[in-house]
Amino acid sequence: MDSSPERIAAELTPRLALLDAVRRYGNLTAAAADIGIPQPTASRWLAAIAQTCGVDLVARSGRRIELTRAGHALAEAASTAITAMGTGAARAIEAADPEQGHVVFAFLHTMGQRKVPELLRDFRAAHPGVRFTLTQDPHEVMLEEVRSGTVDLALTSPLPGADPEFETAPLFSDELVLVVGEQHRFAEHERVRMAWCRGETFVSTKAGYGLRGITDRLCAAAGFTMRPAFEGEEVDTVRGLVAAGLGIAVLPAREDGPLPGTVECLLAPRCWREVGLVSSTRRPLSPAARRFRDWALTRRVP
Repeated sequence: MDSSPERIAAELTPRLALLDAVRRYGNLTAAAADIGIPQPTASRWLAAIAQTCGVDLVARSGRRIELTRAGHALAEAASTAITAMGTGAARAIEAADPEQGHVVFAFLHTMGQRKVPELLRDFRAAHPGVRFTLTQDPHEVMLEEVRSGTVDLALTSPLPGADPEFETAPLFSDELVLVVGEQHRFAEHERVRMAWCRGETFVSTKAGYGLRGITDRLCAAAGFTMRPAFEGEEVDTVRGLVAAGLGIAVLPAREDGPLPGTVECLLAPRCWREVGLVSSTRRPLSPAARRFRDWALTRRVP
């Protein structure tokens, strides 16, 4: 069986395919053979299209048939529709192939420096036909994107837990540290308790970001409410603000060591955030997205 996108499109729009074939061949027998139907059926289809449109679509010229002006207009539209259907069929076939599909993958800004690029590099080495669209958004925005179906998988933290709308798969843990300026009074401390930070000036990511929620909860557990003097969207910006002496921040330990001008103090007790993949329970993952998720879960992300 011919399962090409062109054949699928023709089967989905058979009468339009016939009209397009008549335009190309100028012969009803050849047009009928092209789309795989008997000539009497082709004659009935043309008559039915003409009746529906209320205009003559073909005229005979000897042994040939020619499209009328109305027929040409409809045939050109049919050709465009068949091409579009062929493109759609190709995408549908691709989506069903775990080695050729498309994955929309969202992840935290803090994952973009090394973790996600290395994860994608290794996956693509094994599955080079899978294409990705990448987005970086705040935690709450990513959850909404998964919920709406605009994103297949999100790499985020904190995981949504027992929420029935989401399927979660823990992937790794990041240790969180207190980042302070080199001249700060905590800079000489290897470990710092959050309770000591009461009254300190904080810098943080904006509300809705996963790190902001974690920081708010740590401060609340220590008996105070954090009111950051500066809020940013990028973790690197927050680190820069700390280096400039504008406050302290709770952040993941930097992969390449503390940013110059800052010191990273362990929290007491030590604190980690769990990072994992989130997908929707409302709709199944495409084969390619499912393969990427399953493959990622076999990895040990440092």
